[in-house]
Amino acid sequence: MFHVVQYRPLIIQKNLSSMCLKLMFSRPVAFAEIWKSWFSSHSLVGNKNIILMGLPGAGKTTVGRIVGQKLDCPVIDIDDNVLEATWNMSVSEKLKDVGNEQFLEEEGKALLKFSASGSVISLTGSNPMHSAAMQHMKKNGIVVYLDVPTPVILSRLKSMKVDRIVSQSPGISLKDILQFRKQFYKRWYDIRVLCGWDIAAEVAEKVLDAVKKYQNSELESFISTRSSASGRSMEKDSCKYFSDVVTEGLAPDGGLFVPKRGLPKFTAGEWQSLIESTYIERAQVILERCIHPADIPASKLAEIIGTAYGENFTCSKIAPVRHLTGNQFLLELFHGPTASFKDFALQMVPHIFAYCIPRSCNYLILVATSGDTGSAVLDGFSRLHDADKQRIAVMNFFPENGVSPIQKSQMIGCQKENAWSVGVKSDFDFCQTAIKQIFTNSDYTGFLTVEYGTALAAANSINWARLLPQIVYHASAYLDLVHQDIIPFGSPVDVCIPTGNFGNILAALYAKMMGIPIRKCICASNENNVLTDFIRTGVYDLRGRKIIPTFSPAVDILKSSNLERYLHLIANEDGQLVTQLYNQLENKGHFQLEKDLLEKLQQDLVAGWCSEEDCLAAIHSVYSTTGYILDTHTAVAKVVADRLQDRTCPVIISSTAHYSKFAPAILRALRIAEIKQNPLSQLHLLSSYSPLPPVHWGLLETLKKTGNEDHQVCAADMSMLMSHIETLIQNHFM
Repeated sequence: MFHVVQYRPLIIQKNLSSMCLKLMFSRPVAFAEIWKSWFSSHSLVGNKNIILMGLPGAGKTTVGRIVGQKLDCPVIDIDDNVLEATWNMSVSEKLKDVGNEQFLEEEGKALLKFSASGSVISLTGSNPMHSAAMQHMKKNGIVVYLDVPTPVILSRLKSMKVDRIVSQSPGISLKDILQFRKQFYKRWYDIRVLCGWDIAAEVAEKVLDAVKKYQNSELESFISTRSSASGRSMEKDSCKYFSDVVTEGLAPDGGLFVPKRGLPKFTAGEWQSLIESTYIERAQVILERCIHPADIPASKLAEIIGTAYGENFTCSKIAPVRHLTGNQFLLELFHGPTASFKDFALQMVPHIFAYCIPRSCNYLILVATSGDTGSAVLDGFSRLHDADKQRIAVMNFFPENGVSPIQKSQMIGCQKENAWSVGVKSDFDFCQTAIKQIFTNSDYTGFLTVEYGTALAAANSINWARLLPQIVYHASAYLDLVHQDIIPFGSPVDVCIPTGNFGNILAALYAKMMGIPIRKCICASNENNVLTDFIRTGVYDLRGRKIIPTFSPAVDILKSSNLERYLHLIANEDGQLVTQLYNQLENKGHFQLEKDLLEKLQQDLVAGWCSEEDCLAAIHSVYSTTGYILDTHTAVAKVVADRLQDRTCPVIISSTAHYSKFAPAILRALRIAEIKQNPLSQLHLLSSYSPLPPVHWGLLETLKKTGNEDHQVCAADMSMLMSHIETLIQNHFM
């Protein structure tokens, strides 16, 4: 059916197809499929409207005219073409006539009677405050939010001699009302365009580019690190999307999923627009660029981020940056519920996973941990809604004698009705390799699906969704230094990261690719220093090496899974080369990079390692001079940073865990007499010294619990691990 509506001389036609209606009301997974199908066969606009939304002074009208000219389609300004035509008076006259509250209602009524298709529409600044009107507009439109920083808006409004806007009550500043308005805008947009001080023509180009990407989700598909550049080796379903890689974890050919076209780039101006933003606001902007809305719409993503970081972190800044000494700064990543950097991803990933998976299947998440991942996964998935916990369970494998006593107690204490821990009588590398082999055993995974209706998925850092939240905190740390006037934007920093599985440092490298001015990433190893040797020589050699248990168990790793993603990147996505290297590592225990690749690698990375003695000495020295207690992993990074960083720019050291998790080593480092007491007693002893930062509350609460003290233990045998998996499935899902 066609509706013709006339406003002034402008005639607009509306044609809502059945496909558009399906798009609005389908379930999440079906929505993604229909959305991709619909846009693959339509032009840039088609029957949909491009609806520009933003604060007063955001430039909606001017940008709308430019976009309309470029698309050769009608341009509608709600103020001029709809409201004034409906009321037969100016907007300012109407506002004066009816007052603030009634004006919003009258504005909404006018919009509810309005219909259009294939047009560019510029909303008023107050339209998004009327829910029914915005729901009506979204039915046939792509809402584009022109996100202009408040200081820029205030400057523009001042130049326009505007000192009051709709709904601004006496005594409330213009700045406060603008901030108040933003909460309404965030409910409605499909696409965000960061504007900054960009001129209207530049913003219009950004809008067109963003709409194009929005309509063509194939631009944001994924390939395996072991596929050819064209992705042809992934034979059956060569086109994988974010929701696919979240649920599948590992690529069918044994490689890791990466974005086919790489990660999005931010301009300097776009990064600068985030300097005044909160951590949650930065996370929203960055992750929107990395996750296509066909997989997770912006409104749902905002809900997930808010749930992950809203109340679960003890520090309101989420990931604060603290000055340590000289040019060294600590990025504190331990304020989450389980006291390690793993919480940043694993408070989000369970909700992402629950949203992306189909409702018709049960899922068992398999995890291998060297210490911190286990409790973070167990805690994260235990916070799902009850309905999701019934269809999603977690099994965590950890080296029975390869984690700290408190880490072990924490993993046991974090067990819930859908989350279990299994100690394996081996090391982390065995646990990780075993999970990879299980995932690539199609006979076994097929058996689980047919027999039990259960699919397997991974929550280790091999899962792409684990890496994205880590990119956020590396970017945020740099922006915090700018915000604190430590450096101007554009000045370089180095980052130093205790590194085992290469995920955290890879996220820093990704932040650098996206436009954060990181000069060097310093890879800090403990005595398991295979990565140090590799970065210095290009030779990755596992022959004759065995894991050495250390005070920093989270980096007691020899096979660094995420290194494969980085090699794929610097090898210009040469999947055949990556396959060759990793086949050689698997069969012969080593591989060597060609000279040109090693040179590329060394442009990004430098590496060093730290002995056990130096680790403890660093903890003692820092405490003696500053009163601050480093955990053992952060101490490793501090030692390496002292040796390798040239002090010509700031260095941000990732403090990846709270010292409370490693109380025996900390007590030893501080030269407090070693005591043969349980983990809870050790934390109370540390707390008696009034340390900075205080003992972690989450650990204390977990260790105080008396239930769930038992856990399963199994031999380092694949058949035994599979047996445990089947038993869990039978007990939870059947």
